[in-house]
Amino acid sequence: MAGASAPSCFMRSRSGLDVLGDRDRNEHGRAQQARPRDALGRPLPYGAEGVEPISEEPLAPAETLAYARRLLDEGRPFAAHEALEVRWKSCPDEERELWQGLAQLCVGLTHHARGNKVGASRLVERASGRLEAYEDAAGPSYGLDLGSLIACARVRVLDD
Repeated sequence: MAGASAPSCFMRSRSGLDVLGDRDRNEHGRAQQARPRDALGRPLPYGAEGVEPISEEPLAPAETLAYARRLLDEGRPFAAHEALEVRWKSCPDEERELWQGLAQLCVGLTHHARGNKVGASRLVERASGRLEAYEDAAGPSYGLDLGSLIACARVRVLDD
């Protein structure tokens, strides 16, 4: 509504993004990465030195997978989850289970790296269900062996 002032909880952050409550938002009100984070995705105080945030621009499937793999190799499963989530939110409907399942596997690995065994196990199992159903539906897997990915994630979170 023209001429109306913003609510008092809606303010400009140091980064130039709007902050509503405790969430960083862009000019369209969508969640935006502005707060620095550590390598495992934990928020740091504003102004602290964090890891480089990932791009929020959707990539093609092969590029997304390569990017997520590179982030995992760097010990950044949370960032890999974010890269896969960008793809999940922009992919064709018939591929949503694949990208959401892969993102959830990375969240499980994030919980594992943070020492949360219960959360890690639950997320890996939730992801496994999605990926197994997707594989049964015979959707494109872009060269991934989904069964091997699931087995690898299960071993990683259960072996500690």
